[in-house]
Formats: sequence, C-alpha cells, structure tokens
Amino acid sequence: MDSRIATIARYTILEALRTRFPLLVIAVLAALLAASFFIEAISVTEGARFQTGFYAAGVRLTCVFVAGLYVLVSVTREFNDKGLDVLLALDLPRSHYVLGKLAGFLAIAAAIAAIAALPLAWLAGPLAALQWAASLGLELAIVAALALFCIVTFNQLTPAASFLLAFYLLARSLTAIRLMSAHPLTGADSLSSQAIHFLVEALALVIPSFDAWTQTAWLVNQPAPWPALLPLAGQSALYVALLAAATMFDFYRKNF
Repeated sequence: MDSRIATIARYTILEALRTRFPLLVIAVLAALLAASFFIEAISVTEGARFQTGFYAAGVRLTCVFVAGLYVLVSVTREFNDKGLDVLLALDLPRSHYVLGKLAGFLAIAAAIAAIAALPLAWLAGPLAALQWAASLGLELAIVAALALFCIVTFNQLTPAASFLLAFYLLARSLTAIRLMSAHPLTGADSLSSQAIHFLVEALALVIPSFDAWTQTAWLVNQPAPWPALLPLAGQSALYVALLAAATMFDFYRKNF
C-alpha cells in the first residue's frame, strides 16, 4: 500500500478512536446483549435460541446503521471544516484520498463486526460466531463503500443517508421481491406483470441480495459450510471495487 494511502487510513482510524466511537459501539452492543437476556427470561421454551436470534438480528441492523452513519458524518465533517481543501492543495492524488479513507473505513467495519460477534462465541459457539462475524464484516464493507460513494456524490448528509437506507432495505428484501414478481397472484401473463418482473430481475443483477449475508440460521441451527462463504466474499470484493471506482470517478470531476 502506498505510504500516503496508509497514512490517510491510519488517521481515519485515529479519528474514530478520538471521537469515542468505540465507546458508542460497545454501549449499543451492551444494551442489545442486556435486552437479549430479557428475551431469554420471558421465553417459554428454547430461550437460548430466542436470545441468540434476537441479539444477532438486532446487532446486525445496529452495526449497519452505526457504520454507515459514521462514514457519512466523518466525511461530511471534513467537507464542512475545509480539511479536504488543505489535503487537495498538497501533492496528493484524489484517488489516494479515496482509497485511504476507504481502507480506514473498512478496518473500522471489520473491528465492529469482530466486537459484535464476541458474545455470540459464548451464545452459539466459536465456529458459528466466526462465520457470522466474517459475513458481517463483508456486509459492512459494502455498506461503508456505498456510504462513501453517497456522501461524495450528494455532498449532503440527508440525501446521502436516505439513499443509503433505501438501498440497504431494497437489498435486504430483494429476494422476496423477486419471488413475488415471478409468481403474482393474478395477471401473471399481463404486460405490466412481465414488465415488473423484468425490472426486478434487472435490479437483481446490480444489487446484492443481503439476505444471503450474515444469516441468523448459522447461529441457531448449524454453521454454514465454509465454501458457502466464498461467493459472498467474491461478491463483496466486487461491489467494494465498483463503488470505489465510482467514488473516484465522481470525486475527480468535482471542483472544491
């Protein structure tokens, strides 16, 4: 890695540490863990499964929200503080800035996934927790790359956060939408149904189906086979690379 990219990544991580972001993550995870014990206490049967499922589902959404929002706020603060103007005035290619920030955010995402999976090593076993953490890290990597693209493109927190939220909700529900479009209750042969089915299938080609990532079933039923994680890793690497390229393209055409 280029020294300038590594330096930007390092200061991105230091910024997260100095803004007490880790304390926020730990506090939220501790609250969810405490709530999971309450769920176990009120469960009539299979309390451990309910506890594990509640914690895993809740912490997944929480980590996505926290990681994505942190990327948006961090870059927005640089835009508003004019710190980016100082960096661009130096002999620093814009691509190095994007890659450095992305590398730092990916490291933060991996740390969030690792911390979130620690209680699951006790609740569901080390192997299942390791697979779940690896998949969550890949999912957060896509979210972080998308958040960086959104804030560079929109330059405003509200539209960037709205787009990020809409994209994630669509990606989480894409498989269900595909099933409904492929098997409508009525009018399967109508032109509108066929057009909707074509549109949904076209979206499925460019949007990841996040329901395949970070499955709670790996924790409450049985761990997934390791080869099943390889396609997820490949798709995640592809989406992160495409989003990084799109971010650099949009960043180069902007005037600051």
